[in-house]
Amino acid sequence: MEGSPRDRDDTGRARNARPRDGLGRPLPYGAPGVERQPEGVPRPPDEALAEAQRLLDDGKPFHAHEVLEDAWKTAPEPERELWRGLAQLAVGLTHLARGNAKGAHTLLDRGAHNIEPFRDNPPHGIDVAGLITWAGTTTPTPPRLVATPSTPGPHHP
Repeated sequence: MEGSPRDRDDTGRARNARPRDGLGRPLPYGAPGVERQPEGVPRPPDEALAEAQRLLDDGKPFHAHEVLEDAWKTAPEPERELWRGLAQLAVGLTHLARGNAKGAHTLLDRGAHNIEPFRDNPPHGIDVAGLITWAGTTTPTPPRLVATPSTPGPHHP
């Protein structure tokens, strides 16, 4: 008995070619979907963070996860768990948006646990403390990955 043919990418690797919606859920073949993030794109940390933030802000946490996963796979060893945790936070947000509260809670906890060791000395301006706090709230509002400098108050002469 012969198995069913599998979708393959240009390199021959098994890859589901079904289109996906904005939350990464597969759609029927031929349905219009959201363009996928290219995989295996090495980006400097600031570019990875900016692209992931743009995708989070656009309501595409699944796609942000793919960018953060690439960063995790290419990060230097001391930072791998940080990037892994960030990717897990994005997947947790994906589950939250899909209505899977249990899966969201599991991944948000796991992601927060993995970034916790970087709280006192976060690289690349990542707002580790803020992300850990956000992960505990399970709010569907996308988090800010990088701490923004506080805006000065009004100038008083």
